[in-house]
Amino acid sequence: MDLLNIVKEAGVIGAGGAGFPTYAKFTSKAEYILLNGAECEPLLRVDQQLMAQFPDQIIKGLAEAGRHIEARKAMIGIKGKHKEVIALLKERIAALGLADFMEVMELRDIYPAGDEQVLVHELTQRIVPEVSIPLKVGCVVINSETALNVYNALNGSPVTETYITIAGDIPQPRTFKVPVGTAIREVIIQCGVKNPDDYAVIDGGPMMGSVLTSLDGHVTKKSKGYVLLKKDHFLIRKKTVSLDRARVIGKTACEQCRMCTDLCPRYLLGHNMQPHKVMRALSYNLEDIKEQQIAQLCCECNACELFSCPANLHPRSVNSLFKQKLAEQGIKYQPVKVDFQTRSARDYRLIPSKRLIAKIGLTAFDRPAPLTPAEFRPEYIRIALRQHIGAPAVPVVALGEEVKAGQLIGRIPENSLGANLHASLNGRVEEINDNSILIKVGSYV
Repeated sequence: MDLLNIVKEAGVIGAGGAGFPTYAKFTSKAEYILLNGAECEPLLRVDQQLMAQFPDQIIKGLAEAGRHIEARKAMIGIKGKHKEVIALLKERIAALGLADFMEVMELRDIYPAGDEQVLVHELTQRIVPEVSIPLKVGCVVINSETALNVYNALNGSPVTETYITIAGDIPQPRTFKVPVGTAIREVIIQCGVKNPDDYAVIDGGPMMGSVLTSLDGHVTKKSKGYVLLKKDHFLIRKKTVSLDRARVIGKTACEQCRMCTDLCPRYLLGHNMQPHKVMRALSYNLEDIKEQQIAQLCCECNACELFSCPANLHPRSVNSLFKQKLAEQGIKYQPVKVDFQTRSARDYRLIPSKRLIAKIGLTAFDRPAPLTPAEFRPEYIRIALRQHIGAPAVPVVALGEEVKAGQLIGRIPENSLGANLHASLNGRVEEINDNSILIKVGSYV
């Protein structure tokens, strides 16, 4: 079995948060394979620690993926501030005899350095065209944990665990290896939080993550972090404004200053993403929705909404509103050019991470979250059938069936994009529904 099918069988997906099935990226050849180790979301600490803890495995996983797609070079993108990790990676690359194929490249400490189109440009100077993917410019991008999972798959281990940072206004920020399907509450309690309900919880990073409406959910393969803040924190109040409320605020208060556009990462790469124009359309009730197709170029990094706008408005939310309208009418943005150049002012308009953290009120919580051994003994795990981009997995186990950790419990539907699912712990299948498989675990069986 070749690497593509090994990765497919193991259920490897993009562990950086998007959840795109990794095998699909390995169906084409590319000139470069890039490792995204930027981890640009404030407070999250997974990738930087994985590269320190498992350098050989990550390097080997990246190298094997690169060989499969016949890349001529592999590049590891990591922020220059992580000096010790950079030195370790360079040492191990040389020791493994990969110095002619693989290079560590230092990134500036900016947001969003981990946006894959920003990463492609920072590492190769190439620009991914509008509404396109890195493969269009000869690149395949995977993140650090994904490369680790590729290595594990090659050694017979499917994806049954994920690494998660718990951070924010809590006693003990930590990063854990967590069995997929574990209740979110159980992970949070491991950080010394006595009552999780006292907090608002952001699922993912503080910029792109959303506030959970309930803490009764479960960890998935693409879970990357949970940020806990007091319910009256600025960031929570901003993120919980409804789309309708954001529309009303934007319509009445936008002064067309252009800051949302001038600091937009995609605009600075030469794309036609101009949030101020979408805000203008909202203000003037422009009815021709086709004129607002540029909203589909938004990568939803939230820089415009949480950093750029001096009036504290909601351009990202308004972009999302127009995206919805465009999707409902089946309208897709059509690029008008093929070649792109960065805007001349780009180097002067990049967003420093520390300034961003201060702007969104997280400086006091910008602390280490050390990777800490933890033993999770949940009574139940719930494995979501759709924790990836594509079609939900189809259950291949029966009610009452005894399952072992690593056993296949959900398979990709025929002729569909998707990801296989595996039991993360030993147990018995207690429930199968349209959305998930519930397993009663271990000694509780």
